[in-house]
Amino acid sequence: MSNVTCAILRPTELQSVDRGGGARTTPLVTRKCGSSSVLNGITAFEPGAAIGLHKHNCEESVMVLDGSAIAEIDGVQYQLGPQDTTWIAANVPHRFINASATEPMRIFWTYASIDATRTMISTGEARVVDAGSSG
Repeated sequence: MSNVTCAILRPTELQSVDRGGGARTTPLVTRKCGSSSVLNGITAFEPGAAIGLHKHNCEESVMVLDGSAIAEIDGVQYQLGPQDTTWIAANVPHRFINASATEPMRIFWTYASIDATRTMISTGEARVVDAGSSG
């Protein structure tokens, strides 16, 4: 058991991961900072950017921080703005799209499990979201 009791995480000081399609993710709460049960982070979308349709093995919640988003959840598209928040059950296909062709968009995501996986619908490829080293 870890002796870590808290972490202060500054997104500007953390390494981002290129998700492809004009999206970059900055992991925040992960095993790396001492978490044993929750994952979260921020994904920034360039104008018009989208991430591929995928699903997770656990519940996920996403809040739009800024910009205009389209949340495609189980084949239905929802228009979202700042502070709008989604809850998505495990194994439900979904993705987020920047609804603007000119302005960036950012989301804050939280997984209900440190062992969250992401399975891409188009390929069936599954990866652990937090492998322990970089979130």
